[in-house]
This record gives sequence, structure tokens and C-alpha cells, in this order.
Amino acid sequence: MFTPKTEKIKQIAENKKMVVEQLESVFNASTRIYIDYANVRPWSEKLGWHIDLKRLKQFLDSFDTIEDKAINFYNGYLAGNARSEKEKTEAENQKYVVRSKPVKILRFSINASSVPEDSTALVKQFIRRALLRKYEVGTIEYLNQRFVDMNKKGEYFIEDRKCNFDVEIGVDMLLDCERNSAETFILWSGDSDFADPVEKLMSAGKKVVLFATAGRIARELNELKTSGLKIFDISDIRDFICWSREYNNERTKDPIAGAP
Repeated sequence: MFTPKTEKIKQIAENKKMVVEQLESVFNASTRIYIDYANVRPWSEKLGWHIDLKRLKQFLDSFDTIEDKAINFYNGYLAGNARSEKEKTEAENQKYVVRSKPVKILRFSINASSVPEDSTALVKQFIRRALLRKYEVGTIEYLNQRFVDMNKKGEYFIEDRKCNFDVEIGVDMLLDCERNSAETFILWSGDSDFADPVEKLMSAGKKVVLFATAGRIARELNELKTSGLKIFDISDIRDFICWSREYNNERTKDPIAGAP
């Protein structure tokens, strides 16, 4: 049953009755939620709007089949990084069940001083071999020249960040299934690595629903729709979960835009 946690949610719901009814059918039994935030956060680039963690939690808390300690939030933590620290604090303050671990910083050399101009020694670190084989020599030479240009500016390394929770999320979902903690499993991700645990959950008779956005769902997950995997487009709940200023900007004439 849907019982709005805030007045703003209540007022938005008045104009989104079909969406609320659809979600009540999704959350029609005991439900657990798993949010792969490192996978979800980049969706804003495609969506053109951002997910507000506070508004998302308030919205999910409005469904009585979702227990208070059943909304799991997975995200890496980068010490000293303002955004990372803010996200972790906000998730904790909103009473998500937070799973976190340090983000790994990987360094890759881009020193082209001893690399032949037609060599793939550097570019193969960043481009899949199957694609490299399609490149003409001129393309490789062009890319190597870009490394040379960076070296001239004093750049000899680039850093990449890695923090993957696929294993932890998959294990948590399967353990919760084994403990019969819920009948419905909601996964916020579109990563192909979840195909196996999702398939196992469905084989165990559990309902699995993927909350995602079009164009961000791996082929392996899309193929499971024929086996019963449901996919819910989060664009349908934008008004409930986006940043308040994005909601206001889109609806300046809406009388509830300034509601708390």
C-alpha cells in the first residue's frame, strides 16, 4: 500500500496515479532493494536529471511492503573527495543500509618516449583488442601523437578509479533469497554481471524487477525478460526522485512546486 511520506509526494501522486498503481503491483509483497549507485549515478548524463537520495528514500518509504532496513545502497568511498564524502554522509543520514569500501586509484603510463609511432603498446591499455584490429595504421599513429602532445605538457600518467560491488550485491541478493527475506527483489543497475544472480532468483520463484533507464541495460539482462525479468523505467518516477530544483525548473507554473 502506498502512503505518501511527505506532502509533496502526496501532491505529485495525485497526478501520477497510474504510476503509483503500477508500483503498488510491483511492490505487492515483501520487497528488498539493491542500489548499485556507481552504476546508477552516470545515468544522469542520459536522463538529463539527477537522483536526489533524500527524495528517493522518502518515496520508497511510502510503500509499506518495503521495510526500513531493506533498502541497500552500494557505493565506493574516496577519502578527501568532497562529493564522495557528501554522498556517503547523505546515504547514512537517510537511513539507507550503506555498503561502502575504498575506491581504488589505478595509474596508467602514457609515456610515449620509447614507443614507435605505429605501436599499440600504449593504446591497448584503453581500447579493446577486437577494436584495435579494425584500426588502420594512421589511426594508431594519430592516437600515439596525442600521447606525445600530453607528454609535452608534462603528463606521463593518467588515473582511473575502480570500485565494483557486483560480487557483494549478487551475494547479498542470493543470501536474502536463501533466508526467504523477501518475495520481490528490486535491482537498480543495468550491469551484465547481475544476469547470473537474477536468473537464480527467478529460478527460485522470486519476482525480480530491474529499475533502470533505456540504453543502460546490458544485453544479458534484456534477454532475461523472456524468462520473467521485469524492467521499470525510472523516468516514470522522475518527479518523485529528481533534484528539487530540476523539478521546479520544469514546472514553474505548478502550484506545488514550492511544497516542502
